[in-house]
Amino acid sequence: MTENECILGHKKEVMAVHDAMDVLNGKWKISIISSICYHNKRRFSDVLNDVQGISNKMLSKELKELELNKLIQRTVLPTQPISVQYQLTDYGKTLQTIISNLAEWGIAHRKAITGK
Repeated sequence: MTENECILGHKKEVMAVHDAMDVLNGKWKISIISSICYHNKRRFSDVLNDVQGISNKMLSKELKELELNKLIQRTVLPTQPISVQYQLTDYGKTLQTIISNLAEWGIAHRKAITGK
């Protein structure tokens, strides 16, 4: 591989990471995906309880963006009162390895920093 090809490959990789971070940006999206990922199907209130510090309004906004990016599917259940379930789409499930790797890294990082 020539130096020029290497530079172009690197730029393409950097752009791909940028594109991924565009979809997963912000403080909450990865935590929301993680909540849904580990439980298959989650109600709004379940995700709200899992993601500490997020408001109802912010969770609703983030879920809509994840749905627009085809990472989650929203299903309205015919219950009284109406409840909504969220689950990862097949496309969203492609993030499971990344979420798992991030969780492992986070555990190791906390241990490295705090010694616990």
